[in-house]
Amino acid sequence: MRNKKLLYTILRHVLLFLFGLAMLFPFIWMLATSLKSGAEVYSLSLIPDNPSFRNYLRLLSSGNFPYWFSNSMIVGLVVTLSVLFFDSLVGFTLSKYEFRGKKLIFLLILSTMMIPTEMLVIPWFIMSNNFNWLDTYWGILFPGLMSGFGTFLMKSFFEGVPNDLLDAGRIDGLPEFRIFSQIAIPLVKPALSALAIFTFIGNWNAFLWPLIVVNKIERYTLPIGLSFFNGEFQTQWEMVMTGASVATLPVFIVFLIFQRQIVQGIALTGVKE
Repeated sequence: MRNKKLLYTILRHVLLFLFGLAMLFPFIWMLATSLKSGAEVYSLSLIPDNPSFRNYLRLLSSGNFPYWFSNSMIVGLVVTLSVLFFDSLVGFTLSKYEFRGKKLIFLLILSTMMIPTEMLVIPWFIMSNNFNWLDTYWGILFPGLMSGFGTFLMKSFFEGVPNDLLDAGRIDGLPEFRIFSQIAIPLVKPALSALAIFTFIGNWNAFLWPLIVVNKIERYTLPIGLSFFNGEFQTQWEMVMTGASVATLPVFIVFLIFQRQIVQGIALTGVKE
């Protein structure tokens, strides 16, 4: 029995290692390719013969790359902060207050999740053109400042916050916004962390809408800028992989910051009262 249990444990760890390696392999290949020269890209060898950081130096010395990187960072951070504030505020209101039309409003918010982005780009573009938002940060930002998914997620978590805690704050004389910010928000940090990661990654990787609303090269976001390495007759894969490696770094940092809260949120979902 003991030997069988040991064998099962070893087999489980081997399978987990193999599955983990399969998931990491594309990232390993990306990093390895970024260290290769153009001639080595098409070789089947994973490890470059002469690894070098010259591709990174070439990318960072590019005149437009700092603009692309900063544009993506500004868009990702501003939209993420906006979604965290407004979606949590709306979710709190829909979960903890009673008023006429509440269910209808929530239904309309959920219905926005059923509309494909491709159907919205034309109205967005017409709106941006009418308000002179083309080639501006605001033109890139405004479609994502609130989200139906974020409202649904926050409403679901706020419904698990005991009303007795909120009533205790009202008895102490706290205004409603302080009850929201000082009592309710700390109790839903795992949901905020998950929403922050999803929102930041989605806007960091956004391609279609920034491509439509922006024409100036210095206003491009990073995904659009990296497409410059895809030529008509040849693709500079070493530069594409180098840019992708740099673009992955902020997302990785955001995940490291919020991973503890995400794990805590997953654990809390299994707790029964």
